[in-house]
Amino acid sequence: MSFFKKTLASLGIGSANVDTIIHHEILIPGQKVQVTIEITGGATEQHIENIDLKLCCQYKKEMMRNDEKGTRREIISQTHVLVDWGLPYAFTIEPKQERKFDVELDLPLNTPVTIGDAKVWVQTGLDISLGLDPTDKDPITVRPEPLLDGVLTALETEGLRIRQVECEHVEGFELPFVQEFEFVPFDGPYHGRWRELELIAHRNSDELELWFEVDRRHKGGVLGLLSSVLSNGDLKRNLVLSTKLSPEDAGQQVIDFLNQTT
Repeated sequence: MSFFKKTLASLGIGSANVDTIIHHEILIPGQKVQVTIEITGGATEQHIENIDLKLCCQYKKEMMRNDEKGTRREIISQTHVLVDWGLPYAFTIEPKQERKFDVELDLPLNTPVTIGDAKVWVQTGLDISLGLDPTDKDPITVRPEPLLDGVLTALETEGLRIRQVECEHVEGFELPFVQEFEFVPFDGPYHGRWRELELIAHRNSDELELWFEVDRRHKGGVLGLLSSVLSNGDLKRNLVLSTKLSPEDAGQQVIDFLNQTT
């Protein structure tokens, strides 16, 4: 092996390549994901310490900036690693050799739904000794888990339409952000009564927790609903649904709750 080839490989030129294949067009939080990782050797032999898979997403965070014009509010995009699936596979790959690894991964329950500006992707990296680590970035499509899907379907049936979905920064919560769904009534019983409805959902193994705000008239900065449900860093519970409910029953409980409280 020439010194020149070793040097090029350490700079990422002629290094091994990695490609991740996700065997699902649509992913559902809480379900298994079948993944194949394909690695092709480069121009020289390289030792792979491990394969690192990360599930990442973006959220918006409000920052205060000081410049010559004074203090101003700025919205920036942040990246959060939802889960790091480190695979302790150490091996040596020869030039042009092909290796495949099939793995089964659990998609976290609170993976954002990819509606609106929400972006979720799988990032794969190879930890190469004395080399520049190659990476692969694969966007994925995430749809609501069944209970949340039942809630969203019930709201749509009542004439509400999603206008905007954003992942926004929050403190004092399990994740550094929450996903907020904003609805407007186009027809049905809420048309003419509500200006808009905002919904935040959080799922654990036993419950789906929901927070609502109806007909919001004032936004406190970038976070409208969040400013009203946060108190001393703790979220106040509005409605809790058991995961034993069917999606249809979950949706009906939400409609009943909204009719009783608004």
